[in-house]
Amino acid sequence: MSDETGTPDTSAGSAGHAAEDDGAPQGGGPRPEPLRFFGTSWVNHDHGYAARRAGVAVGSLAAAAASCLVLRFAFDGIRIADTGSFVTVLVVVMFAICSALAFRNTWEGFGKRHDPQRQAGLRGLLAIGFVGSLLAYFFRALTEAPGEKLHREEYEKAREAHTRRTTRRTGNPSKRKRRR
Repeated sequence: MSDETGTPDTSAGSAGHAAEDDGAPQGGGPRPEPLRFFGTSWVNHDHGYAARRAGVAVGSLAAAAASCLVLRFAFDGIRIADTGSFVTVLVVVMFAICSALAFRNTWEGFGKRHDPQRQAGLRGLLAIGFVGSLLAYFFRALTEAPGEKLHREEYEKAREAHTRRTTRRTGNPSKRKRRR
């Protein structure tokens, strides 16, 4: 973009400046995919990466604790309704199983991409087991940004492929001297 005088806009939001900040090679190439809560700070661990990781860990743990408190009120409501111990046990077991499955699914999602159709089928189960997903975020944030490993592998592969495609050969290969 340029202003009325025709001079190029070099503000922080321009594409040229973004290439310097996100770790992408100058002159084009693959761009890193932003992560939720981290943007592209995961590439070089800059722009408050450590603080963001701590914030995600504390936030997800606090959300899980608050969720457990809300679930406690729900269980008290079931107890007050006097539905019987079978229903109470059934609800507790349902939340425990769904939370365990949601934890496992979320944890696996940090290392590989999920099938979108399978995820759509699990949406209800994952919604019920939201506490497990929050705990998975907490534990992953203790070591890295949730999903960083997967995104870093994909980004490195894309950078290597881009480097191979853009590396130019010098000279005519048919004119090379052969060694005997």
